[in-house]
Order: sequence, then structure tokens, then C-alpha cells
Amino acid sequence: MATLTEAQKREIGQHFVFGFHGHEASDDIKTLIKDYYLGNVILFKRNVRSTAQVHRITTELQSLAKEAGHARPLLIGIDQENGLVSAFTLPDAGTQFPGAMALAASGSPELATEVSTATAKELKAVGINWVYSPVADINSDPRNPVIGVRSYSDDPETASRYVTAVSSAFTAQNVAPSAKHFPGHGNTHVDSHLSLPRILVDKASLSSTELIPFNALIRDNIGSIMTGHMALPNITGDDTPCSLSRAITTDLLRGELGYNGVVVTDCLEMEAVAETYGSEGGAVRSLQAGADIVMICHTYSRHVGAIEATYAAVTKGELSFGHLAASGERIAALKEKVAGTWDAVLAPFQNEQVATLKKEHQLLSRRAYAASISHIPNSKPFAPLSTAGPAVLLTPRMESLNRAVDDAESQLRDAAGRIRNTAGPAYSAFAKSIAARVPAVEHVVYAPDHEVPPELAEKLGAAGSIVFATRNGFDKGAWQIAVLEKVLRSASSAGRGVNGRFIAVSTCGPYDLLALKGVVVPAIATFEYTVPALEAAAAAIYGESAITGNVPVKMMASGNAA
Repeated sequence: MATLTEAQKREIGQHFVFGFHGHEASDDIKTLIKDYYLGNVILFKRNVRSTAQVHRITTELQSLAKEAGHARPLLIGIDQENGLVSAFTLPDAGTQFPGAMALAASGSPELATEVSTATAKELKAVGINWVYSPVADINSDPRNPVIGVRSYSDDPETASRYVTAVSSAFTAQNVAPSAKHFPGHGNTHVDSHLSLPRILVDKASLSSTELIPFNALIRDNIGSIMTGHMALPNITGDDTPCSLSRAITTDLLRGELGYNGVVVTDCLEMEAVAETYGSEGGAVRSLQAGADIVMICHTYSRHVGAIEATYAAVTKGELSFGHLAASGERIAALKEKVAGTWDAVLAPFQNEQVATLKKEHQLLSRRAYAASISHIPNSKPFAPLSTAGPAVLLTPRMESLNRAVDDAESQLRDAAGRIRNTAGPAYSAFAKSIAARVPAVEHVVYAPDHEVPPELAEKLGAAGSIVFATRNGFDKGAWQIAVLEKVLRSASSAGRGVNGRFIAVSTCGPYDLLALKGVVVPAIATFEYTVPALEAAAAAIYGESAITGNVPVKMMASGNAA
């Protein structure tokens, strides 16, 4: 077996993006950059504490790369879709902005441009030059457990307007966007973090729906596109995940759609790939399929194993080094555009500039969230609730939504796997927002089979306002609707009824109240259970701001709440 040269190993290192653990550069990531010539790094919330700290860590990573003789600086990326997937968002780090569906509810691609420009400026200021956004998936299936409100719409043309606005804004700030998850992850109710979705569409259906936003982005010269872990057997002829399929990456994306930018895979530790191929085998298959960069986010042994498996594939002739070198030219071109020179990536932190940006961006965030709050179609007309009497707020027990959003690192759970905070910090903040507007608030965290005890029934009967929050109750959370029906019955039993003092708030997917049978109630959607989204909801509920948003997905027309 031939031995690879150092130059060949340096080239291979450019075709991976790996994550690491901790708020400082770990020994693992140092080894990968110095000894395996890793060319790209992904940061997670686990790496973020503050803007100054993130700048320190990105500068250290770039210094390591320079000292190791890398020809160009690292691409350093992050999942900052905004909304529920905001790895950079912490009180001392990035600004919280609305996510995809919330922005689309505003009806303003111009607002999406403003928000994305602000996000890009904050990322660039701390040394992040690659963002895994926008989500270009069409949310065709309301039950989708992993995309949902991360999508702009179920309408391809609407989604296209927003993804191009977002992509162009990032590009203008020299942060490379990466549209995901090609060729489309919206038409499934299977989470690829857990198993392989099989989407039974043909080429004509794919072209008329899922590919429309990607085509728009390709025309707009987007810097990178992320392939997803779903199977399209009616197109590829088998159940190979798209990220590992030459028919998808090379024949469709490169050949038919004419894309010439960088192709990166979604994380190969997701079970849709890892269960069958292993992250290491998946890495080789992805590169053989035509991917430029392979993503593996969490495990050092898999990082080393994937690179060494690639070494072996090249030496055996199973993977063309010439192909990798040609692919490397695309990576180098992207690096020259968004990373630039060593002096640029090693520049000192501009603390005062970043502080000024964040102050301005807080105002933009509040304006954007206010614009996103929407009436739910076919719900009962809503009039602001009274602040004169006590309020009862009911929020659902926290459960993991999906690994992309809230449980990738088991943040919700303690060492024994138990829920750490049953209310959830955003819902606790929601209670505080309501408490700031009424004399008193009773915050009830409800769970499956929740009954309404006499003391709560009494409070519901006496309340001046009742706010009932749901969180993706349309499909697996249908138990929330059963509790809502009990609360409505109990609140009405005192003879007062609930007219004028009740509102339902859908705090994630807007579809929840489609499961409510025979009752129509006032209802609004926030599209996310972030703190500023729920603060904007409180302001709207009590008449401090107008509700101007429109739900950007089709809702089932019926005589029920919708």
C-alpha cells in the first residue's frame, strides 16, 4: 500500500469540519488541526460563553492553523439559524432574533435581510465566517419533527424569497451561508437524527417543490449548500442517504442544477447515517459521492477514524486524490472570500464596536418579534385581555422537541436523564412578562393526564385573563389539547364563561389547535418559545402592540379552531 505524502494529508484535512467540547481549544481539536491538518471547525452552544471568549477561541484556533503551516485560515462555522436553533445566542454572546417561520410571518423579506445582516456582523466580529443557514426546506408535512418552524413556509415561492434575502445578507458581510438540507427535508415526519427518512417523491414533484428555493440560491451564487440525510428511493433507486449519494450530490446538484460552490454534509454522527455506515464509512462515501467537506460534530475517535479511513481509501484507489484536489480548489476559493488573510483572522477583538452593535440589535430584535406575532386563521377574533384582574398562565411540561433544537447535548436533562426544569426558562420568563402587566399570576405547568383541582378551578373562574400555551401539540403533543379542553370546561363552570378573558398561544408550530374539536377560541402564534418571542406575545395579549403577522403555512379549514 502506498504511503501518503504530507501534502496529500494536508489536502485531505481540508475536506472535514469537526466540533469539539469546551470553552477553550481542547487538546483534541489542537491535535486535529496540527497533526491531521483539519481545515474547518464547527462551534456549538457548548463552546460559547461570551463574545470576547468566542473571539479568543477562534483566534486560538486560527493561530494553531497558522503555526501548523496551513496555507489558508480555517473556515469556522456555527448553526445560527436564529429562532430555536441559535448556537451563538446567550446573554453575553449573540442577539436572539426570530427564526425562519417567525420572520416569514412578518411578511417582510426586508426584515429578514436586516436580521441576517445583524447576525452576520456579530458572527464576523468574533471570528466566525461560515453559518449553517438558511433552512431552505419546504415544511410540507405539519408533523415534521425536525424542520417545522425552522422552515420559512410550505410554499416554495415564499420560502425562496426569504432564503435568498438571508443568503444575500450573509454573503454581503463576508460570512458564507450554507443552505440546508439539500434536496429537501420538509416532506417527512421522521427525524434524521434518529433514523433514516424515506421520502417517496419523484423527480417532477421534487423539482416543483423542494428544489425551487435551492435553485433560487444557486442563481444567487450561494457559497455553500448542505446535503441532508434522507433517502429518495424513487429518484436514486435505493435507500442511500442523499448526503452519501452520487446521484444526488454530483448528478443532481452539480450536473442538473449547475452548482459550483462548496458542498458540505450534515453531521455524519446522526443515526440516519451512523447506524448503517458508521461516521467513518459515511465520510468516505460522502467524498466519493462528490461532497467537498464532511461534517462530524462530536466524537474525537470518529474524527480520527474518518480521516484515517479517507487516507486508506485514497491509498487503495477507492477515492481519487485528483478529485479531492479539484474539490479543494472550491474550498480554497471560499476561504479566500470569507476568511481572507492571517492578519484578518488574527485581528484584536473590537469590544466597544461589538457592544454598540448589540445595543442596536436589541432594538431590531424587539421590532422583528413584534412583527412576527400572528393571528391563527379561523380562530375566534381576539380582543386584548384585561390587566385589571389576576391571570392564570398554563404552559406545557418541557419535553425534548428534537436534537437540532433542544436536546443535542442533553441540556434538558440531569445525569439520570430526568427533566431538569419542568417549566423551561422561556416559559418562566413568559410568566414574569405577564406578571409585569397584571396584579398577580398563577403559573401552572401542565402534563399528560393533568386534572384541574378545585383550587385551580376556583382561580380559573376568578381570573381576569387566562393564557394557555401549547408547544407542538398537533401530533405527538396531542395530550396538550386534552388538557386545554379540561381547562375550558373548568373555567366556564362558574357561569362566567371564558369570552374576553381567554387566549391560546401556540408557541412553536402553528398547527396545534387543529386538534381542538368543536370549540373555537382566540389564538395567536409565536412560532418559537424563545424569551423575546413570548415577551412580544405578552405585549400583544394585553393590547400594548398590534398583531400584524400572518401564519405563512396553510392551515386546515374547518369549523374548529385553526
